[in-house]
Amino acid sequence: MKILLLGKNGQVGWELQRSLAVLGEVIAVNIDSAPPWRLDFLNPDALRALVGAAAPQLIVNAAAHTAVDKAEAEPELVRAINATAVGVLAREAAARDAWLVHYSTDYVFDGSGSAPWTERSTPAPLSVYGRTKLEGEELVRASGCRHLIFRTSWVYGARGDNFAKTMLRLARTRDALTVIDDQIGAPTGADLLADLTAQAWRVAQARPELSGTYHAVAAGETNWHGYAKHVIEFARARGEALRVAPDAIAPIPTSAYPQAATRPRNSRLDTTKLRSAFDVTLPAWQQGVDRMLTEVLDRKEAA
Repeated sequence: MKILLLGKNGQVGWELQRSLAVLGEVIAVNIDSAPPWRLDFLNPDALRALVGAAAPQLIVNAAAHTAVDKAEAEPELVRAINATAVGVLAREAAARDAWLVHYSTDYVFDGSGSAPWTERSTPAPLSVYGRTKLEGEELVRASGCRHLIFRTSWVYGARGDNFAKTMLRLARTRDALTVIDDQIGAPTGADLLADLTAQAWRVAQARPELSGTYHAVAAGETNWHGYAKHVIEFARARGEALRVAPDAIAPIPTSAYPQAATRPRNSRLDTTKLRSAFDVTLPAWQQGVDRMLTEVLDRKEAA
């Protein structure tokens, strides 16, 4: 079986190269891949040709425009990547009777209230990023292809930049930090998403009626302030030399940190449907963060 993985160098794409390898031959591509495997989301004909050259039974799209604030200034580019190109992939999958796996986001919701969002909740995105990701979802569903759409939130990985690494860097050089405390979600590891993808597709391949949209995040919830405190406390317990004092991480409201794109305050996602359909257990968010931090800190010590 052939699997076409788009966005191989992103946090999720990097982990998918590992998790999908046991399922078949993985053709992993990116914007800097050599022809005929160069990924060009701005050229629909090139994208169709890429799918044709790979002739996959499974297409996994881990590529997206994710610079949320920058997206506000370049909506047409973001729409081309997050929606139009996704529609091309979906129609190609439908024409070839292939499956499509696509990743979406908590940003499709407006963040109101405090109840976790379910797959039946009505989307109401607040930003260009959220609107284009929702349009991408809708194009997948409209294509009629067999698909798995995973909505997730607060994704991190040991590879590349992430919030935890930023907090550690700042904690080494600053006496105090201020971190937003009125946005609630679940930090979710790229490795967890990759493993969920492989497990879910194994099941869905035999049960095509499971085609659909699922919420996929780690268990539990926190805010960015709580996340930052957890990261710094873990690093301090590991003996990291941090300048910031334990009691010098101050909570602030979103309003005190203006950004171009509006963030949802409530990013809680209900994972009941995912857990029931695919018989999976989702670990607490702290478990994945601790594992990632251990890898990052061990790598630093070995350098």
